[in-house]
Amino acid sequence: MSNEKDPAYFAYYAQFVHQQNMLQDTVRTSFYQSAIAQNGPDHFKDKIVMDVGAGSGILSYFALQAGAKMVYAVEASGMATRIQKMVDAAITKNPWMHGRIKVIQGKIEDVTDIPLVDTIISEPIGVLLVHERMLESYLVARDRFLKPGGTLIPSAGTIAIAPFTDHNLWLTTMTKVRFWEQDNFYGVDFSPLVDDAREEIFGQPVVGAFDPRSVLGEAVRHIVDFRTISMEELQNMTIPIKWKIPYTGIIHGIAGWFDIDLGGINLSTAPGADRTHWQQVRFLFKEPLAVNAFETIVGHMKLVVNQHRSYDITAEVTIVDENAGHSDIVALDDMESDGSLSRHDPQSFRRRGGKWGLHEQTYWYAYDPHLQPAVPENRPELVNLYQPDMASRGGDVGRLV
Repeated sequence: MSNEKDPAYFAYYAQFVHQQNMLQDTVRTSFYQSAIAQNGPDHFKDKIVMDVGAGSGILSYFALQAGAKMVYAVEASGMATRIQKMVDAAITKNPWMHGRIKVIQGKIEDVTDIPLVDTIISEPIGVLLVHERMLESYLVARDRFLKPGGTLIPSAGTIAIAPFTDHNLWLTTMTKVRFWEQDNFYGVDFSPLVDDAREEIFGQPVVGAFDPRSVLGEAVRHIVDFRTISMEELQNMTIPIKWKIPYTGIIHGIAGWFDIDLGGINLSTAPGADRTHWQQVRFLFKEPLAVNAFETIVGHMKLVVNQHRSYDITAEVTIVDENAGHSDIVALDDMESDGSLSRHDPQSFRRRGGKWGLHEQTYWYAYDPHLQPAVPENRPELVNLYQPDMASRGGDVGRLV
């Protein structure tokens, strides 16, 4: 993969501050260390290893500690010169790595002078698993340099998406739109721009941790198997959606996170898990969707690569009557080019959709689990979700409002 965004991308990762941010993500770093050590006897000891997108070189160093015979550290950014400096100083500073690591500065797509390897390690992950499109380079390494039967760490990732409610986040976002409704801002009427502002502002995915109690239903999970997925499949993915909603409440959008399989050790970025620098991401609807307890929502989310080292995302969900029959994947034929639903759709009051650029991220850091009051987890009303009173309704699971 190569595009005009590459110089800025690699310049970013050549900076110590960004490498330090990842190294100090103790969940990320410690899980990788544990995974490599646990897999050491079978997949690292006396093996030839490749580290794709080596960055600071930390995974290469872990591989050597696990017994690798030789590690090829491939890094396209200027950080490769810093790894080389570590290698040059190894005989006195880190003698255990002396003579066992070779630094290759360049993109894996351009590298030619590496033999087939027994194991490939990498941290090619971004927001929602796929942002930054480093996974494509990981697949290139797999196809060109991994021996038959060789090992990939990580071996797979799982994207999870679920409906969420967050009135404060939606209200704050809408307040940004309202600014552009002003008809007398220092004598200027900005209202002709309000529709464009709404489209842009609601098209920005919101990255940040959030209260796990705000998830309205069990997440659907889409497995991305790095050992078998093709480049074409990675670049254009559709995730079917089917959620059974246990509460009455308001859906403000779709939340997303991911897990990765590090050779039998699972690293989760789910809400409620130990926080990582990836956090979670949320995709807001321009108009919230009211839902009743026990209703079913179906639809899909589609992820297609773009020229910003990221993905364009479209989604549509619909409340359905399971007794009437339906397709688990709702077509996006009724969506306008901006991701909104057609005004001519008679069922639009039961549908919501949107379009987002995963690269157009904004951030929301209002939630800190350590600052939340100690309350029982089974009180959904604290996040504006409401359970049906089954006793007073005689077990009826029909509509509540």
